[in-house]
Amino acid sequence: MGAQIPEVRSTDELREKWMKPEVISGSEILLRSLLLEGVDCVFGYPGGAVLYIYDAMYGFEDFKHVLTRHEQGAIHAADGYARASGKVGVCIATSGPGATNLVTGIATAYMDSVPLVVITGNVNSSLIGSDAFQEADITGITMPITKHSYLVKDVKDLSSIIHEAFHIANTGRKGPVLIDIPKDVSANKTLFEPSTEPVTLRGYNPRTVPNKLQVDRLAQAIQEAERPMILAGGGVVYSGGHEELFEFVEKTGIPITTTLLGLGAFPSGHELWTGMPGMHGTYTSNLAIQQSDLLISIGARFDDRVTGKLDGFAPHAKIVHIDIDPAEIGKNIATDIPIVGDVKTVLEIANKEVGRAERADAWRDQIKQWKQEKPYSYTDSDEVLKPQWVVEMLNDTTKGEAIVTTDVGQHQMWAAQYYKFNQPRSWVTSGGLGTMGFGFPSAIGAQMANPDRLVISINGDGGMQMCSQELAICAINNIPVKIVIINNQVLGMVRQWQELIYENRYSHIDLAGSPDFVKLAEAYGVKGLRATNKEEAARAWQEALDTPGPVVVEFVVRKDENVYPMVPQGATIDQMLMGDADE
Repeated sequence: MGAQIPEVRSTDELREKWMKPEVISGSEILLRSLLLEGVDCVFGYPGGAVLYIYDAMYGFEDFKHVLTRHEQGAIHAADGYARASGKVGVCIATSGPGATNLVTGIATAYMDSVPLVVITGNVNSSLIGSDAFQEADITGITMPITKHSYLVKDVKDLSSIIHEAFHIANTGRKGPVLIDIPKDVSANKTLFEPSTEPVTLRGYNPRTVPNKLQVDRLAQAIQEAERPMILAGGGVVYSGGHEELFEFVEKTGIPITTTLLGLGAFPSGHELWTGMPGMHGTYTSNLAIQQSDLLISIGARFDDRVTGKLDGFAPHAKIVHIDIDPAEIGKNIATDIPIVGDVKTVLEIANKEVGRAERADAWRDQIKQWKQEKPYSYTDSDEVLKPQWVVEMLNDTTKGEAIVTTDVGQHQMWAAQYYKFNQPRSWVTSGGLGTMGFGFPSAIGAQMANPDRLVISINGDGGMQMCSQELAICAINNIPVKIVIINNQVLGMVRQWQELIYENRYSHIDLAGSPDFVKLAEAYGVKGLRATNKEEAARAWQEALDTPGPVVVEFVVRKDENVYPMVPQGATIDQMLMGDADE
C-alpha cells in the first residue's frame, strides 16, 4: 500500500479551475499559484504569522499539505521530494523560530544544488525592524545559502514572485529560493492575475549550450589520451543527463567514477564503472584518477572529500570541467578545457563529436585488473552483525531497485559502498553539508514523490534521534518507508577519527541511554523490529518488506567497525588506509 497521496490533477485541469481572475487574499493567491506551478505536496508547520495561509487551506481539497512535527523535518522532506522526483520541493513555516528552524535544511539544499521554494511568514509589514514578537530577518539570515530571496511588500506582486521563484530554483545551478510573506500581505486582497508567461530576469540567464570550440577540444583530447578517466557528479542526475552519459561512456570507452551525489547517474554493474572516488572511495577510482592523463569532470565540483590534498590531485592529468555554474570551473582545480553548459545538453552535443579512446586499451585492462584485485572488502563474522553485511542484504533483497536515503556518518559510507544503484534519483543523501537528521525525513519526501516504489531510509542511532518525531506522520499517513537503524551505540564516524587520528582519545561519543528504538516506533504506532545476528536480520528485514506500512528495523552491530578505505586528511587520494587489507 502506497503513501496516502491524492490523485494529482493535470495542470490543464487546475488552470481551468483556478486561473479565473477574481479578487482574493494573498493566502489564496499563494495556494493557487503553487498548484499552477505543478506542486502536488507541501510540507509545513503552522504558526501565528502564517495563520491566514493555513486558514486558506481549510477545505481546499486540491491542496495537499503534510503536517510534520518539526520545521526541520518539513524542509528535509521537501528536499527528499525534490531529489527523488526532479521537481521543486516546497515547505512552509511561520516567522521567527519557525523560519530559523529551516536554516540547516536550506543550507543542505544549497550545498547540494537542490531546487526548493521555501515559504516563511513574517510579522506585519509595519512591525518589520521593530523586534516584534517572533520577528527574524530570515532573508538576511539566509542570504548566503539561497539562490535568491524575496520579502513580499505588496500582495499585487505575490503571483509574479512565486512564478519567478520556481524559475530561479529549477534553472541553471538549481537551489533554494526563499519567499518571506508578512502577515498583512497574506491577508490583503487583490485581483488575482496568474503569472504564466516565461520568466525573463535581467542579469539571470544561465548558459545551457556549450561553446562548440571547447567541445571540439574535448573530442581531440580523448583521441590523444592514453589514460582517460571520467568523474561524474550530481549535476548529471539534476540535469537528467544519465542516458547521455551512458552513451558518452559507451562511445568513448572511458572508465568512469561517480561521486557520492553522482551515484545512480551511471549503472553500477557496468564494466567501466570503478565505484566512488575520494576519502572512502574505491582503490581503483582513486588510483585511476591519480594516474590518469585526462580527467573529464562532468557535473562535479571537485569537493575536498573527492580531491584530498588539492596540490596532489590528478597530478598528470589534463583537466576538462563540464558544469552549468561557471563559478565552479577553476575554483578548486585548475582547468585546461572549461565547458560551461547544462550537462545533458553538453553531452548531447559531445556525443556527436567524440569517438573511442583508441589509445586507452592498456589502460582499460589496468582498470579491470585493479577492480579484481582490490574491491571493497571487509572481514565478515558469524559471531556479530556487520553493518556492511546488512547493506549487502538490503541490496540483494531489493536488487538495487529501491530508493535509498541516508543520514550522515559511517552508515552513509557503507550504504554508498555496498548498495549498487542502477538508476538516477534512487540515492538521497546530504553531501556537501553533511546534515545529521536528514535521512529519515528526506525518505518521507521521497516516498511521497514515489508512492509506488520501495523507499529505504538508512540511519545511524545518532542521526535517527534528531528527527525521530516524524515517525508520527508515517503512522498517520501510512507512509510505508522502511526505516533501517544501524545501531553501533556510538557516534561512529567521530569514533573512527578519534581512533585513527586522535590516538584513541574517545571524547563524548558514547550514545548509551539512547531509546529502545523498537518501543519508540511502537509508541508512534509503527511496527518495530530488532536484529542482533544474521538469522534475525534476514527474518526481520523480510518481515519489514512484507509489511504494507512503515517499519523500523534496528540492526545492532559491532561498535568498533571502521569504514575503509579511508584517505586521511592532508593526504592525496592514493594514500589510502585499507583496513583489513593492510594487515
